[in-house]
Amino acid sequence: MAVVTGTTWNCYDSATMTAREIYGRTLTEMGRRDERIVGLTADLAKTTAIVHFADAFPERFFNMGIAEQNMFGAAAGLAKAGLIPFASTMAVFACLRAGEQVRTDIAYQNLPVKIIATHGGISFGHAGTTHHCTEDFAVMRSIANMTVICPADGIETSRAVRGSLDIPGPVYIRIGRGFEPPCYENEDYPFEIGKAALMRDGKDLTIICCGIAVLQSIQAAKTLEEQDKLSVRVLNMHTIKPLDREAVLKALGDTRRILVVEEHNVSGGLGDAVGGVIAESGKGCVFKKHGIQDEFAAIGYAEDLYAHYGLDSNGIISQVRSMMGMEFEADEDWNDE
Repeated sequence: MAVVTGTTWNCYDSATMTAREIYGRTLTEMGRRDERIVGLTADLAKTTAIVHFADAFPERFFNMGIAEQNMFGAAAGLAKAGLIPFASTMAVFACLRAGEQVRTDIAYQNLPVKIIATHGGISFGHAGTTHHCTEDFAVMRSIANMTVICPADGIETSRAVRGSLDIPGPVYIRIGRGFEPPCYENEDYPFEIGKAALMRDGKDLTIICCGIAVLQSIQAAKTLEEQDKLSVRVLNMHTIKPLDREAVLKALGDTRRILVVEEHNVSGGLGDAVGGVIAESGKGCVFKKHGIQDEFAAIGYAEDLYAHYGLDSNGIISQVRSMMGMEFEADEDWNDE
């Protein structure tokens, strides 16, 4: 059993705890060890689970009311005073409503503000399109100095939150709203911000994914091996920026077929980041971006929306099968290119 350092709960509790709940508890334990950590929210303490930190350290917690722009401005000021602010709100409010403050107040000065954005993607599906956030990767990775992370589950959320302390500048961590089934059994695995995690090796095709798509991709790869005798590699690209270019290029060389799966608009997200690396390499391959196809998502429960948009294992299996019937080039020898 792998116990998170300094806490009284263990990673197996993730079966009954959401990623945001694990974030709140992790931050509280971090706060006990580092008095520089302060917390901020915009009237969403319980919703984002930073309430655990607020209860433990009321003198280091600031509820800014329904004023996200002010929250990030205040976070910048606290960072200038030598503190390490963790600012929690929903993803759509962080990247869109307060985008200017994140860019100008925080990133422009390269301040160590850690933005924990909950309810990312379409995880808050039944709340309506205005509460979905399928643009945040595109917005945040285009901002200079910003590190962008999308953990696969609650266990990885804990590691990303703790790892963010080692990043001197701003960090954006996107997590979901509800129950995210665990990909990892415990914390006994290599985790490094900026380095992809190999979840499953393979030689026929590589799935590069993040967030909720990781577990679904693993399940899809297992089914494809059993039913189609395909060897599918799965890369958990938890860090969108800086992207692990080495892992992408290795997958390109080994498998020549790359499928990117993300809970995000296919414009500007992980797929475009991976596609840019491939294009710059000058090497041909079969490549596809699979996510929200440049539209506003429908309204419904998250699980139903994942199935509707093919972000579940069945949808991923269908994408892989279609790609296996595509040829990248007649001449597979790169030595003459």
